[in-house]
Amino acid sequence: MIRAMTLTALAAALVLTACGKPGERVRFEGNYYPAKLSKSGDRREEFVVTVSDVAQGINGARAAGRFAGTTYCVETFGDSDITWQPGYGPEDGSAISDNGSLILRGSCVKW
Repeated sequence: MIRAMTLTALAAALVLTACGKPGERVRFEGNYYPAKLSKSGDRREEFVVTVSDVAQGINGARAAGRFAGTTYCVETFGDSDITWQPGYGPEDGSAISDNGSLILRGSCVKW
């Protein structure tokens, strides 16, 4: 169920971004949330997403982080399945850094 919802959301976001002009930013709940994804350690499937401007709304920040992780996994491994680290998943959304950024940690599930 969650996988189907994630795939649907990703497909909708990709379709919408494909129709936009080059350089337009993807918005969540009407706001732009800068998200930076980096590998976590030596394993390519493990990553950390840092989402800025969380004060605009936690739900939009969670969606932006989920989108960044899903996009990375699809582009890198061809699958959108992600195992989120307990306490650091988009639904938890409780890991806020000192500078007010949302931190998500996950691992792409390879087939």
